[in-house]
Amino acid sequence: MKRNNAKLAFPIFPSLLLMVLLAATITGCSSSAMKSNQDDKVYISIMAPLHFPHPPSQEVMEQLQQLTNVTLDINWVNDGIYFDKMNTAITTNSMKKVTFVKHTDYIFMKNEIRSGSFWEIGPYLEQFPNLRHLSDDILNQAAVDGKIYGLYTERPSSRQGIIIRKDWLEALGLSEPKTLDELYEVIRRFTVDDPDNNGKRDTIGLADRNDLIYGAFKTLSSYFGTPNNWKIEGQTLIPEFETPQYMDTMDFMKRLYNEGLINLDFPVTSKEMQRDKVIRGEAGIYIGSMTDVQRLSDEARQFNPAARFTLVNRIEGPQGYRVWSIPNYNGLYLFSKKAIKEESELLQVLAFFDRTMDKEVANLMKYGIEGKHYSVQDKKVQLPEETSQLRSTEVNALHALILAEISNPNLIKAAEKETMWELAEALSEDNNKFIVKDPAVGLESKTYDERSLELYKIISDATYNYILGKLNKEDFYQQVELWKKNGGQQIIREYTDSYLRK
Repeated sequence: MKRNNAKLAFPIFPSLLLMVLLAATITGCSSSAMKSNQDDKVYISIMAPLHFPHPPSQEVMEQLQQLTNVTLDINWVNDGIYFDKMNTAITTNSMKKVTFVKHTDYIFMKNEIRSGSFWEIGPYLEQFPNLRHLSDDILNQAAVDGKIYGLYTERPSSRQGIIIRKDWLEALGLSEPKTLDELYEVIRRFTVDDPDNNGKRDTIGLADRNDLIYGAFKTLSSYFGTPNNWKIEGQTLIPEFETPQYMDTMDFMKRLYNEGLINLDFPVTSKEMQRDKVIRGEAGIYIGSMTDVQRLSDEARQFNPAARFTLVNRIEGPQGYRVWSIPNYNGLYLFSKKAIKEESELLQVLAFFDRTMDKEVANLMKYGIEGKHYSVQDKKVQLPEETSQLRSTEVNALHALILAEISNPNLIKAAEKETMWELAEALSEDNNKFIVKDPAVGLESKTYDERSLELYKIISDATYNYILGKLNKEDFYQQVELWKKNGGQQIIREYTDSYLRK
């Protein structure tokens, strides 16, 4: 707001001015003064993904707002429909001040970024005591044309693995699978051998969903030796779906489908429906983020107190141990220029995210309220098993707002325990020993930025239709040629040129 520099029409003496101010204070105390603290708070609207059944409790949100001195208006959107809702907000020009964009969807936002829809925040980060210490490497991984637009949510390179009903393994006398053949056999036995001992054939081995990336397909694909999106061969880049290992993965999934070892409706199954099959004891294996195990375990025990789970992250394939990885961020928070009109307002919003990395706020967002959700002993956070469900219901959704969950020194370490969550984190760390990186990260292709969504649909539809038996091998590769003719070949050229220039 510009200052009004016009001269006053008449002088006001200090004593008179003081009287006026006192009178205004007295007469206005019942209305404006009562609201002054609230009015002083910065209003911040955010669109964020909801990975849990419930958003954070009102009590936790009130503490967060009190500690950061802001008024938060968070639109929590179910993770399974997040992209569609985000896309609608863009097309209807109704974005919040801050919008989370998943790593896998970020590519589709680059045209919006280049068109000037979002603030470039790189030049401002040095002004903030916490944001200035964010990793330059990760920030640059997500840069667009060398400029930084988003605050990343940090994560390990790969949390991918297999969640298995341990009590079913024991009931059938099976060991945890260590190879692809053993994995197939566990999936088969979970389907045909009545692992829940109810005398009915009402279980399936694997529950999957309509997601070729974060569902089962891409993780299985890395076990088979498929490159992570792209393969560098000589002086050119090869897309993953042109490799024989991608075909091997489709054949594996096709076998599961033909033998009824997977939910037959997986191409139209949401993430929530997939989880529900595991929670209710209809399926025994879930392939995806291993950290999902805590919620699956907690909720499954509500239906069956005897339900127990275990995790496997090492499946040996033709090329040994392999698992795909992403850059070290799960997604980015972008700042709308339409909703945030002034630089001063942007700085206020960035200040909120800076404060979320302070000790008191960071630990609230990570663990909840001390004395209710956790305690501290010997400078370590204690997470009682009896409050696990309470944390899941009241706190864990807030993890989506945490920026530097791994590297923030203000976060108190949790005491080592053999909870499912901690086991998942330990195995995620183990994944670092054999991760497969995407060689195209950091490379530029304008065609990919502009047309990857429509082109990806050609390949995803072809992949599903091959698995379902609607396409044969020749038909699938005809769709690959269609992808090339519609811009895929240009993407290959642009990525290759960018790679050779590095």
